[in-house]
Amino acid sequence: MTRQLARVMLGLACLAGPATALAQAAGQAATVTVQSTRDPVDKSYRKMIKGMERFAREHALAPNAPLRFQLLPRLPTVDMTGITLRVAGDSASIPVPVAPDNSFVLPRSEAALREDAAVLANRKTTSMTWRALIVTPGLPAGTRRLGDMRLECRVGVEAGLVSNSSPMFAWIANALTSPEQVCGGPDGNYLFFADRPIFGVRLRAGDRVETLPFHMLYAGGEQSKTDLQYCDCQVMLDRTFYAPIWDKSWPDDTLVEFDYMEDAP
Repeated sequence: MTRQLARVMLGLACLAGPATALAQAAGQAATVTVQSTRDPVDKSYRKMIKGMERFAREHALAPNAPLRFQLLPRLPTVDMTGITLRVAGDSASIPVPVAPDNSFVLPRSEAALREDAAVLANRKTTSMTWRALIVTPGLPAGTRRLGDMRLECRVGVEAGLVSNSSPMFAWIANALTSPEQVCGGPDGNYLFFADRPIFGVRLRAGDRVETLPFHMLYAGGEQSKTDLQYCDCQVMLDRTFYAPIWDKSWPDDTLVEFDYMEDAP
């Protein structure tokens, strides 16, 4: 598949109908994953601390990687420069330093935990999405490590970071919110984001090499034009992919390799 064809197919994915058609064509069950939080730019401090605790418990999945959180744009108009962040409770008000890549480390505060504080950014509701960021240092350029991504999913879901919120499926908002459900099976549909638009994604573990099929790229083509506004992938659709983090036949040290749209053939 050429990069020009990939761009055309990505455009069709943006305009495609709901998940059912493409997922069934790929021989997979269609799943809608909905997360419920207080506000996409108002995260529960308690939940994020629970995510940090899960990271500590399951650090063996990514033994050399630190935990950070990261803010990503949902809308093409959002200004991602100069973002400020703070933990705000009844009495607690704790500034959180934000790095140039909009990642941060969340400080622990017993007062903020007692007060059920919120983590607030100075941006409008639905303008950004949040993710855990777990990356082993020293990996080859253009790669991720599968064990990092497994832990990233578990921490992110535990922390209540994903903000997909289609009102059509609000009645099942609590049905698929545990890390075991979202990260432990092929229907979990946890989206990952590459750092640039992707043409293809490969898995490499020793001599075993497999290329992810098209239905695992670009949010699987499952977002209709109407539904896209509810997906936190909406402005980064060309960077999205699913990874088989549930498939134990791929070891944690499996490399996930990216071919980027802008790279030469």
